[in-house]
Amino acid sequence: RNAVGVAERVKEFAARGIDARPAAGDLTEPDVAALAVETALKHFGRLDAVVNVAGGLTTYGPVAKTGVEGFDREIAINLKTAYLMSRAAVGPLGESRGAVVNFASVAYFRPQAQMAVYSAAKAGVAALTQSLAAELWPAGVRVNAIAPGMVRTPENVASAGPGAHYVEMEQIIAAVLFLAGDASSGITGHI
Repeated sequence: RNAVGVAERVKEFAARGIDARPAAGDLTEPDVAALAVETALKHFGRLDAVVNVAGGLTTYGPVAKTGVEGFDREIAINLKTAYLMSRAAVGPLGESRGAVVNFASVAYFRPQAQMAVYSAAKAGVAALTQSLAAELWPAGVRVNAIAPGMVRTPENVASAGPGAHYVEMEQIIAAVLFLAGDASSGITGHI
């Protein structure tokens, strides 16, 4: 949703020697997911992987005090974005025999108090992953998800306090590259 931020990230990638193209917009909208896929196809000529990393924890608190708007937002940014991007990419990924890597969360395996909506959204991502894996395997498309715990970010470090256990960004990158690459060509439907 932040065109300026997307342009800045593209510059960061370029500085690392990575060819990237911007496609900004709200991924909860079907047209934006299609735009992202079209942009990749136009520039690169094919689509080998989709990494559905959009999302986050935005609704924290007891269910009795969680508004319907918070529920809708959490489901939209975590589950709907993965669904729309995967749907937009199915055809091109079938042509390349590519992969989808979704982001679930440890909250799917170990739901906690105050996080019911987020846990439900990430459980939806896990179910979507497994259903799509079964559906797309005959076309040669693999669908898996990673379910990290708390990732070391400045925001998480500030809110978690001392003694927290973090997943490092390098660990997440390694998992995504493995699941998106040829080394995992026989793996699908796993969280």
